[in-house]
Amino acid sequence: MAHSAEAGGITLAAILRDHLGSLRLGPQQRRVAYALLGCRTGQFGGHVLVCDTCPERRYAYHSCRDRHCPHCGALDQALWAEAQQQHLLSGSYFHVVFTVPQCLRPLFQLAPAVCFEALFAAGSETLLEVAQSHLKVRLGLLCLLHTWNQKMEYHPHLHCLATGGGLAEDGARFVQCRRFLLPLKVLREVFAGKLLARLDAAREQGAFGPHFAKSPLLAATRKPWNIKIKRPLAGPAQVIAYFARYTRRIAISESRLRRYDGETVSFTWRDRADGNRRKPLPLPAPEFLRRFFLHVLPPRFVRIRRYGLLAKRVRETALACARRLLAAQQLAPPPPKGETRVAACLRLFGKDPTLCPACKRGHLVIVAEWRHTAHPVEMAAVLATIHPRGP
Repeated sequence: MAHSAEAGGITLAAILRDHLGSLRLGPQQRRVAYALLGCRTGQFGGHVLVCDTCPERRYAYHSCRDRHCPHCGALDQALWAEAQQQHLLSGSYFHVVFTVPQCLRPLFQLAPAVCFEALFAAGSETLLEVAQSHLKVRLGLLCLLHTWNQKMEYHPHLHCLATGGGLAEDGARFVQCRRFLLPLKVLREVFAGKLLARLDAAREQGAFGPHFAKSPLLAATRKPWNIKIKRPLAGPAQVIAYFARYTRRIAISESRLRRYDGETVSFTWRDRADGNRRKPLPLPAPEFLRRFFLHVLPPRFVRIRRYGLLAKRVRETALACARRLLAAQQLAPPPPKGETRVAACLRLFGKDPTLCPACKRGHLVIVAEWRHTAHPVEMAAVLATIHPRGP
């Protein structure tokens, strides 16, 4: 049966359920598949809610909370975006993108954790060292890893949000960058040298296998390295709005899925070479899923990191010093301490998830819960003890 986006019937889990048997997945990819298939199905447990005002009773299944899930993380993303306001400075920010040459991408697939660490180190060190040598300042950096393009092809690259200036060596001045951040040619040369040196060291240590040749690294020295410095973002509000979109983003959102007939998945992609026009791309379902699972991150890998003025060990004192020199206050008050997720949802989205949908006056209260390991008989016993509350 065909599903269309208009009918609201296309989900990643449905495609995965139909074609899981045709995939060859590694251990971490299998864990993600298990999470996506079980999200909000009862596989991870659930709870019973009753209204404290009317007889309404509801059952809710637990979500998987996996960072690759298209249904999880909206509140976490909003809380992350809010928290970043405590670490922003007034003034402009530059967006720098470091892209890995195509000839090196097979290495990243062979040893993703090793190569991603090398990419973070090379990108952050390049920006900090070139800023130090050219401007004599220390920048603040917020870096985030992405591994896909619009077609879900493997395309590892690093997004870096850099302060439009930094603290001088003596700590007595904050030097602002006016029209451009740093010379692009120098950044290319330094970044290429640093990344290739780290990958070669990993090769010598056997990260890519005992007999892996050096040829991809040599080929990369003859390839153009793509680094982009995008125009300064106008201010802190635009910085948060722009970068928050990247925090919980996965390879594809379900809003881009247009059609699924059981065999072929069609989704939209933006063609930047054609004025960012949205175009449909049909793929066989197994190939669609293969591309999706290319972007599963290594276990516990941290894909958002801070450096320079924003590094955790110096952030508090460095930002205080920068704000004093800029005669600027902290941009936003910190969120309330000990705030619950329900309270955060109400404050950020204006919606109370506990409000009873039946009477619109009472609040839903959890009165029973079962674990994801619960046996069906145990679940039935729990539910049998729950009775509707009267008004």
